[in-house]
Amino acid sequence: MKIMISIDHPAWIHQFRYIIQKEKEKGNEVTVLALDKDGDLELLRSFGIPYILCAHSTGKNIVEKGFLFLATCLNHTYYGLKYKPDIFIGRGSPMLAIAAWVCRKPHLLYEDTEVSKFSLNICKHISTKILTPRTFLTDLGPRQERVDTYKELFYLHPSVFTPDAQKLREVGFDPDEPYILVRFVAFNASHDIGIKVMSDEEKIALVDRLSKYGRVYISSEGPVPDELKDKLLKTPYHLIHHVLAFAQLVFSEGATIASEAAVLGVHALYVNTIQSGSTREQSERYGLLYCFHDPDERFRQAADKAVELLETPHLVEMGQTKRRKLLEEKVDINGYFMQEMDRLAKVGRKGK
Repeated sequence: MKIMISIDHPAWIHQFRYIIQKEKEKGNEVTVLALDKDGDLELLRSFGIPYILCAHSTGKNIVEKGFLFLATCLNHTYYGLKYKPDIFIGRGSPMLAIAAWVCRKPHLLYEDTEVSKFSLNICKHISTKILTPRTFLTDLGPRQERVDTYKELFYLHPSVFTPDAQKLREVGFDPDEPYILVRFVAFNASHDIGIKVMSDEEKIALVDRLSKYGRVYISSEGPVPDELKDKLLKTPYHLIHHVLAFAQLVFSEGATIASEAAVLGVHALYVNTIQSGSTREQSERYGLLYCFHDPDERFRQAADKAVELLETPHLVEMGQTKRRKLLEEKVDINGYFMQEMDRLAKVGRKGK
């Protein structure tokens, strides 16, 4: 079987790298198309995944994004016609959906980001099947199938991932020292336009406050104030989930890092105006995630909650107890996704 997948963001690599590995072990051919965004090429190389570079950027404004969208549609379609895959897979990439439509081949995707409206409005009309979490807030019509799982379980389920403190020690990181991970995002995606971001002063104040409870490491998509540069996380990019697994607490502007922490049993604060069904359930059902969506007060509210959690006895042990419940109730999604790939590759675009 020939498979084509697009990678537009580092999170997509984590999500599908085990499927890419398993399909290659089965003797199947996998072609990876990549856009250069937020270190995803570095991550592909670190995992030894060959790729075809299709664009050096995803665009910084609406005009650039529109131009790159058209160019990448043509690019993906060209490679689809050249390599003739039996199935196209991945996240909600409208460029890959269009390529699959032109090539008359099935397109299977898993998406958990409700605010990707432009992408999903295309995919829901021309993709073959869209898998989403059961808690997904949007109805995408007859092509949608809800599965009781999370995207993060593609790569953080115990069947494929075991936190390894020794790997961190080998690169000079001390996993035994109490620490908090803070994640700042760039807010340059199309759905981020108009969102109020944390000022440099607010970032400095937050880190100073959290530093009273342990060492603070910062992971940031963009530049940070000079006062915080010595706190930037320096471990290799591909070890981020091991860093997450041993943290006392995670403070994140991005939903993915916050949700990853939650499925690893680490309490996290998700600080963003964007809401999702997955983060809502991780908050309301499992108590591992705390969501702060207020446009003006979310930074202050989250900082107060972070302090409250860090002063809670046995916080780490409580997180692992909550995680066990989560894992008992969720589908191990890799096997399910690959079974659906095999089926659709045989039956074609109609998916029946």
